[in-house]
Amino acid sequence: MQLTKKFWIISTVVIVALIAAGKWFGGRETLEQVDTEQVAVRDIIERVSASGKIQPEIEVNITAEVSGQILELPVKEGDRVEKGDLLVQINPDLYEAALNRAQAAANSARSNLASAKAQHAQANAQFFAAEKSWQRTQQLFRDKVLSQADYDAAEANFISAEATLTAAAESIRSAEFAISSAEASVQEARDNLSRTTLVAPQSGTVTALVKEVGESVQGNGFTAGEVVMKVSDLSIMEVDVEVNESDIVRVGMNDEAEVEVDAYLDHTFSGTVTEIGNTALNAGLNGFAMDQVTNFSVKVRLKPESYAGMLEGMDGAASPFRPGMSAKVDVLTRRANAAVSVPIQAVTTRERDGGDGDDSELGVFILTEDETVQWQAVETGIQDNRNIEIQSGLDTTMRVITGPYQSVSRTLKDGDSVEIKDSKTDVDA
Repeated sequence: MQLTKKFWIISTVVIVALIAAGKWFGGRETLEQVDTEQVAVRDIIERVSASGKIQPEIEVNITAEVSGQILELPVKEGDRVEKGDLLVQINPDLYEAALNRAQAAANSARSNLASAKAQHAQANAQFFAAEKSWQRTQQLFRDKVLSQADYDAAEANFISAEATLTAAAESIRSAEFAISSAEASVQEARDNLSRTTLVAPQSGTVTALVKEVGESVQGNGFTAGEVVMKVSDLSIMEVDVEVNESDIVRVGMNDEAEVEVDAYLDHTFSGTVTEIGNTALNAGLNGFAMDQVTNFSVKVRLKPESYAGMLEGMDGAASPFRPGMSAKVDVLTRRANAAVSVPIQAVTTRERDGGDGDDSELGVFILTEDETVQWQAVETGIQDNRNIEIQSGLDTTMRVITGPYQSVSRTLKDGDSVEIKDSKTDVDA
């Protein structure tokens, strides 16, 4: 009986204690914990980021202009060549024979011209005799010495001699045209023969070798033939990147750029925008491919001075980069020096006072001295990866709420009391 009574007393005390604790803790107001940061002056650089591949700015495809078997290939991939060096020798037998035939045809045409000139001289003599005979015949006919039949025969002989002379003159012109055609054929055959020898059009490095000695190549003078090799000037390298259509309008010629190459993660190289594509990469002959992302090609030339120190000990290499290496490019499009700025995550949107729900404004939450927040509308400028320029609405004496994201973007209201859990004072230069 005493144990039962004691049990109920203890139970009652515990229940009363729990109720009191619930009232005490339940009645206390829980403040929202937030991060803050001081408004600061920073240099902000707007960037457009893109990825691409490194390639030589000048790269020449060595293609076959005539067909045949490769007899000589005195270079290999990676070799340095100078302008005029022999690169490929194609079997010239067929083209030497064609040149001989063309030269023989030209000699035949010259012989025909000489024969035509001789015939013209003979026809001219015959015309002279016929003309004199015709003149005498006319006089004799006027003197009524000749008959009408003799007169007509003499006239016909003169007309025939005149036609023969004209034909002989035209034969000379025809022979001259034949010589021009034959000489053109000789030149064509000579050019085709010269095309069997491929030499370096520029100094550079053999960066790709597609064919080997003994293989055949196809080519003609009207369309591009098969590629035998590539010769590149590795002293001037560029990065070809794809920039999204939303960013391309911010990229300008000669903009500075920072380049990170996957093969050299501990280096950042500098570059300059040298070319901006005018047409989207998804454009085809039949229009634009609607199912593809619209990107534009931008080429960034790497500045040699930014990697000059890496060439030491590379055995005279023109560049530490190889065509096809992956790279990431940040194009520096705009800059704001000594700009009042805050972290990007501090800026959010709220419905404007008196708005209808569709009228919103950009702003930040300012931390007041009594640890409440105050909404402040701002005007923003450019931004980098971390901070955004504030053109009006803030000064460096203020602190802004930077997080958590849910609080800044949704739950915080003007006048709310908060508890500071992290206060940042460092300023990025």
